[in-house]
Amino acid sequence: MYMPLYYEDPVTDYWRLINDVTLWDVACQRQVEITGTDAARFVQLLTPRNLSTCKVGQCKYVLITNKNGGIINDPVLLRLGENHFWLSLADSDVLLWAQGVALNSGMNVNIAEPDVSPIQVQGPKSMLVMAALFGDWINELRYFWLKEIDLRGMPLVVSRTGWSGELGYEIYLRDGRYGDLLWEAVMEAGKPYNIGLGAPSQIRRMEAGLLSYGSDMTSNENPFEIGFEKYVDLEQEGDFIGKDSLRRIKAKGIKRRLVGLEIDGPPLKEGNEHPWTVFHDGRPTGKLSSCVYSPRLNKNISIAIVASKNSRDGTGLGVETTEGKRRATVVSFPFYDPEKHIPVS
Repeated sequence: MYMPLYYEDPVTDYWRLINDVTLWDVACQRQVEITGTDAARFVQLLTPRNLSTCKVGQCKYVLITNKNGGIINDPVLLRLGENHFWLSLADSDVLLWAQGVALNSGMNVNIAEPDVSPIQVQGPKSMLVMAALFGDWINELRYFWLKEIDLRGMPLVVSRTGWSGELGYEIYLRDGRYGDLLWEAVMEAGKPYNIGLGAPSQIRRMEAGLLSYGSDMTSNENPFEIGFEKYVDLEQEGDFIGKDSLRRIKAKGIKRRLVGLEIDGPPLKEGNEHPWTVFHDGRPTGKLSSCVYSPRLNKNISIAIVASKNSRDGTGLGVETTEGKRRATVVSFPFYDPEKHIPVS
C-alpha cells in the first residue's frame, strides 16, 4: 500500500508535529489477528519478550525472531481479550510467517488479517484533540494501553501509542466503510488546535531512537546487536522461536553494535536511500542505515551498525556520504528525550 512521506515538506511537517498536532494515514500498517484457545501460548512462541504479565487492554512492543535469532518484525502487540491479539506490523509479511508457524504447531489458533485500518494523532496537543472527539476518559488512558469504543456508529480501538516520540494515539478503525467519516471527524475536532496532515517523521523518529524495520534492522540483525536485549527473556519458562540461538549469541558476545552518529559539516542535503559505508582509520567498520538533519539539534544525526570495538561514545569515524566523506562521532543514543518523558507525560 502507498503511504505519504510528507505533505508540505519534511521540515514543516516536523515542526507541526513537535509544536501542535498531526493526523497520519497509516492504513498500510496492517494487523495480524490471532484468536483461538491457544492464542496466548502461540503469541509467546513468536516473540522473545515475556508476555506473562500482559493484561487484556494492554499493548506491548515486541520483536518477532526467526530460528537464528534474526528479527523478522517489531510490531506493537495489542491484547483485546484473553485469547484475542493483534500484531500491528512494521514493513514485512508476518501474516504468512505466523500461518506457517501455526501449521504444525499443534495449537488451536486462527490467524487472519482483519478489516482494520489505523490512523495516528500525534503531537503535544493530541490529547486535547482526542478529548474533544471522545471525551475526558482519554485523559486517563495510560501509555501503551487501549480501549475499545464506538464513535457515531464507527467501531474503534484507541491506543496511546505511536511512532513519533511525541504524545500520541492510534485509532484503529474496524470497518473500512467509515474511513472518510473518521478522518473528517478527527480533522474537525482538531481545528481549534491547528491540526495538520502529516506522516511518520524521519527527523523526529530518529531523534527519539525509533528504529525502522528494513533499514535499521532486518533478519540479518539480532536483538543484542541493536541494543534491544531488554525485550529478550531467555529465562522464561515458555519456549519461543530462536531461543537456543539467542542463548548462544548472548554467551558468545556480539561483534557489532547499533550506535548513534553525529556527522560533521553543513546540513546534508538528503538522507541515504541505500546504506553508507562507515570507516575507522580508513577501513570499513560498518554501515550507516538512516541519516537526517535535525533542525532542533542543528546536527546531522544518523543510525549505524559498527564493529563493537568501535562503538564507544566519542569514537571518531568516517562516513562515505553522497556529498563526499565526512567525519563522524559515536554519541549517546537516542539523541533526544532518551527516557521518553514526552510520550509518557
